[in-house]
Amino acid sequence: MIIMGEDAQRVKDKDAQEYNISAARAVAESVRSTLGPKGMDKMLVDSMGSVTITNDGVTILQEMDIDNPTAEMIVEVAETQEDEAGDGTTTAVAIAGELLKNAEDLLDQDIHPTAIIKGFNMAAERAREEVNDVAERVDPTDEDLLRKVAETSMTGKSSELDKDLLARLVVEAVQAVTVEAEDGSHVVDLEFVEVETQTGRSAAESELLNGAVIDKDPVNDDMPVEFDSADVLLLNEAIEVEETDADASVNVDSPDQLQQFLDSEEQQLREKVDQIVATGADVVFCQKGIDDLAQYLLAQEGVLAVRRTKKSDMGFLQEILGAEIVSDLDAATDAYLGTGRITRDADAGLFYVEGSDAHGVTILLRGSTEHVVDELERGIQDALDVVSSTTADGRVLAGGGAVEVELAGRLRDYADSVSGREQLAVEAFADAVEVVPRVLASNAGLDSIDTLVDLRAAHESGDTRAGLNVFTGDVVDTFDAGVVEPAHSKEQALSSATEAANLVLKIDDIIAAGDLSTSGDEDEGAGGPGGGMGGMGGMGGAM
Repeated sequence: MIIMGEDAQRVKDKDAQEYNISAARAVAESVRSTLGPKGMDKMLVDSMGSVTITNDGVTILQEMDIDNPTAEMIVEVAETQEDEAGDGTTTAVAIAGELLKNAEDLLDQDIHPTAIIKGFNMAAERAREEVNDVAERVDPTDEDLLRKVAETSMTGKSSELDKDLLARLVVEAVQAVTVEAEDGSHVVDLEFVEVETQTGRSAAESELLNGAVIDKDPVNDDMPVEFDSADVLLLNEAIEVEETDADASVNVDSPDQLQQFLDSEEQQLREKVDQIVATGADVVFCQKGIDDLAQYLLAQEGVLAVRRTKKSDMGFLQEILGAEIVSDLDAATDAYLGTGRITRDADAGLFYVEGSDAHGVTILLRGSTEHVVDELERGIQDALDVVSSTTADGRVLAGGGAVEVELAGRLRDYADSVSGREQLAVEAFADAVEVVPRVLASNAGLDSIDTLVDLRAAHESGDTRAGLNVFTGDVVDTFDAGVVEPAHSKEQALSSATEAANLVLKIDDIIAAGDLSTSGDEDEGAGGPGGGMGGMGGMGGAM
């Protein structure tokens, strides 16, 4: 009996599993070469010819033109890892790909996917417990250790050349926006850390400002642009002639009548300027427009005015200056003003606004070209995320593959206590975790097998922090060597990779579907069982 259209595509049972696993592994393989300090970069070229050069896993996967539903599941692993932990996206994707590779071997041995999924879940839960066991507790005020976490995150990226300076800026920025909760825990308000970029200068000239950077010009060249201690008004009202709600036309019989209208408009603007001056404001950041006459009048009063300030910048300035945003000039008083230092970088066209006790900072990131500064910004964002995660979580791990080898050994011991076919899945999980040190070694031009043997020997002798120094090829105590990773990021990578692998393994049939929307007002015949299998990449390659 034929129940589907002639053009419909369907893949069943083992073929479906092989197809899904191949697609997922293809995505994982595409980013593995970027892992570690010796990882390579990818050049991404979009349809418009724009070029992005990066080794950031989530950026690569998000920008790739992927047309395959299974491959997109692996991309979601990277996005989840980025959202929850900020770093470790390549690790999560690599582990997911290796789990599926090992699962394929188990499927070839006629082990049912349900048993594999159960074993993977057991192993992942045990692995997270072991991560917590081997993790080192860290004081959120330990700047040296936090800098090591930041430097580890930036190693292998464009920011590595100046990582000492940049790591210090990152740690200072995070500590500036960290508050202690009533229960003694630390909360990091990363929304109050801004990253602004500037080209044409060295990354070594990057700096941290205790305030905001506003990329705007004064509305009049005669306005002052430097204030040591300015009273600042944040205005969400246009300094323009008020327009009527309804359209109207007026007949003018004489030039005197026309002049009366013009004088009336001028009087409105003068009143608005007088209201601003009456508050005592030295500086006005206006979210809306400022009339040309009002610009002139404000300049005459010695008031600096900036128009069309972004809404996000207004909120940031409010936090930095301790000001209130005013939406009605009639109600404006000096109580709404904030206080801060205003300086101007004329060459870059930037205002620097610094508060005396600001809960908000800006990292001014400099680089020679747009491509360089964009990659620097990605590295800094990852470093901010891992340092804030470490500050809030309070746990760190030895990097360089040390924790993965230790986890693998403990999971193999755990597998001996697991009965049934799940034991094989737990062992497969342990092997998959070791993909990290293997890829680190191969990306550094080292023999991955010899490296893994040496690492296992060190851990079996009790050195739980033995990892790979990719620059020398030696097995060292990576924690003492300054290669430190946040425990939360590793736990999240294990969870995300396991869930993605299990999701792929549960699929045994890929069926062409019609319109899956539930709106109920689709065109008749738009969907149906015989519809094409859109978004499946033609059932061909993974990408």
